Amino acid sequence: MGAALTERIGNTPLIRLERVTKGLDGVVMLAKAEWNNPGGSVKDRAAWSMVRDAMERGLLRAGVSSKTLLDATSGNTGIAYAMLGAAMDFPVNLVMPRNVSPERKRILRAYGASVEWTEPDQGSDGAIRRARELAAGDPERYFYCDQYSNNANWRAHYETTGPEIWRQTEGQVTHFIAGLGTSGTFTGTTRRLKELNPDVVAISFQPDGPFHGLEGMKHMPSAIVPAIYDRALADRNIEIETEAAYAMAKRLAREEGLLVGISAAAAVVASLRVAEEEAAEGRKAVIVTVLPDSAEKYLSERFWEEE
Repeated sequence: MGAALTERIGNTPLIRLERVTKGLDGVVMLAKAEWNNPGGSVKDRAAWSMVRDAMERGLLRAGVSSKTLLDATSGNTGIAYAMLGAAMDFPVNLVMPRNVSPERKRILRAYGASVEWTEPDQGSDGAIRRARELAAGDPERYFYCDQYSNNANWRAHYETTGPEIWRQTEGQVTHFIAGLGTSGTFTGTTRRLKELNPDVVAISFQPDGPFHGLEGMKHMPSAIVPAIYDRALADRNIEIETEAAYAMAKRLAREEGLLVGISAAAAVVASLRVAEEEAAEGRKAVIVTVLPDSAEKYLSERFWEEE
């Protein structure tokens, strides 16, 4: 009879990247294609986990009596909230930097979410501060989901992404690599994989400075650090340049036939650096990363036109 919207979240394919790893003997690079989620990104997992948790605890409900779900977002989590709000009948109010891509703005408008725009130079931290103000000013109206502090965020990946990777690699994964935004994907997946095999090497990556073009990601030394972030989980952290991610996005399109988002391209940059190191040392490795979304929300970016 068909699946409910929420039943389509998760169980995304694991894609093998062939051409970008050519010549790296003994290394397999795999990537979770998270754009296969109904809202088009990995954030569907966390948003549904947080919404379900709130509903189970009576903090959010469907229909006219519901509080309004409020949160700060750079885009994908907001889109996931808006999708769920439309499907499950609760209002959604988002706070976002004004400079998010035009595609994101159109998608949110289509779902019917309310959005308050903050100054671009304040980044995601400016949106967080404004969301906190709104929540404190009218607690009867809002359920402040607070994805940066909500344990249901990382638990989504502990319960789904980690076990999926383990099953899809038949337990052969040696390295897990993911970026830091809220840090939920890295935190939850790493915790589960380390339980299954303590020898799995967990590597986080982030932008190389506070001013960057890796939308949705945080430069932790200069940002409001998410409460759910546990820096002790990472065996290593890699800093990625925006220009390297842009170049990889174009390379993946032309060499792998994959149109991916900017943070997904950054994930491949980080993974390829690790793959090259492992191959240089003659070690075999099964490297798994997460591609948070496709390129559809970034096609207005100018770097696609540059040669």
